[in-house]
Amino acid sequence: MFFVVAGVTGNVGSVVAAELLAKGQKVKVLVRDAAKGAEWSKKGAEVAVVALGDKDALAAALAGARGFFVLLPPNFAAPDFYAYQRETADGIAAAVKASGVPHVVLLSSVGADLPDGTGPIKGLHYLENALRVTGTTLTAIRAGYFQENVANSLAPARNAGIFPNFTPSADYPLPQIATKDIGALAASSLLEDGQKNENIDLHGPAYSVRQVAEKLGAALGKTLQVVDIPQDAHVSTLVQGGASQHHAEIFAEMYRGFASGAIAPRGDRLVEGKTPIDEVIQALARS
Repeated sequence: MFFVVAGVTGNVGSVVAAELLAKGQKVKVLVRDAAKGAEWSKKGAEVAVVALGDKDALAAALAGARGFFVLLPPNFAAPDFYAYQRETADGIAAAVKASGVPHVVLLSSVGADLPDGTGPIKGLHYLENALRVTGTTLTAIRAGYFQENVANSLAPARNAGIFPNFTPSADYPLPQIATKDIGALAASSLLEDGQKNENIDLHGPAYSVRQVAEKLGAALGKTLQVVDIPQDAHVSTLVQGGASQHHAEIFAEMYRGFASGAIAPRGDRLVEGKTPIDEVIQALARS
């Protein structure tokens, strides 16, 4: 028996695969580029070159697996982001059903209980529901705000000495989770084999925007100015930063969902990660 892990070129999937291998488990990793699987082959994993939206290839890779860790990778080049999410989700769900894999651990998100008004989280709502009707047991890890999202502020911090704030208050603490804590929970969930369908809220230590800006500034050796971006300027600011109009509108919708309180934890239980954001910021500052 073996586990299949997607997203191993990213922060979460790489931790899932590494944790399972460290525990002596057989692991098959999925990559879209064979060259990116070479390092995993050296670590003892089987490598399959599969696109998650390719239901036939994915079903073949899943055949005989004990469990499957999956996520919904973003594609910001897609002209219709939501259509891309649905098509990929349909491919994943079809492969899970065809293969009969008994347990799926999904990297989902807080807010995935809502059908709309959540921006990019909307696709995870769709995927959760698509997986629930396949017959597999689903563990949906509804992670909170990623600590690693501070990377989005690295360029303005370094180049202009500012830290953009898209939240209503720079002083309101928001729980933030490190991706390594997400990966650790996903790996342990796979090993538990999913006794029932479950939605797990995963949060970490809480920090305000101002606290994060101070920590990042200290790591960069400068004082950063927090710049509040009003809600009616979210789209234009994101477009100015390089996003397309379509994608800017999607993320502005997510910010509104957090600001209104609509996006909130509503899972079956809460797990709290312990990694402080200082570790993530120090690593980003060295990059």
